[in-house]
Amino acid sequence: MYILSLQNVPEEKPKPSIWEIERKFLVAAVPPDLDRYPHETIHQGYLAWTEDGTEVRVRRKGDRCFQAIKKGEGVRRLEVEIALSDAQFDVLWPLTQGRRVEKERYAIALREHTLELDVYRGTLAGLVSVEVEFPSMAASRVFQPPPWFGPEITGDPRFKNRNLAVRGVPADG
Repeated sequence: MYILSLQNVPEEKPKPSIWEIERKFLVAAVPPDLDRYPHETIHQGYLAWTEDGTEVRVRRKGDRCFQAIKKGEGVRRLEVEIALSDAQFDVLWPLTQGRRVEKERYAIALREHTLELDVYRGTLAGLVSVEVEFPSMAASRVFQPPPWFGPEITGDPRFKNRNLAVRGVPADG
């Protein structure tokens, strides 16, 4: 039995809200010279999820580790993220076997937004998506994606990371 302690967990700045407002798109044309943008590797695994859209995942993003709980579908979802120590992550990671995603995330500035462009690896290689977070639902509705964005997949369950982790890239995606 493992007992996880919250002592010595790296402190992270708390998010101002537990609500994530985000739209997600496939990428029609990857911007040139991606490596000039800040980027880091993400290893993400799913511990559990339910039919109502609640999911529990662990993630190593660069040298930081987190556990996240997300709930809901569509543009606006509840998200609670808790920093984990490396030891805590290492205990939980094996429990995600068969339900994992690996990707390189690039941060690209676009007007007042920071786009998060994900280039997937492993069995998901070839898939590229981009997410845009917004401060409000109104801001999400007026956002005009640039021409290099492809189709919007915000509400498409086939492209949720938890489904990609288990089912792979959709045949028509």
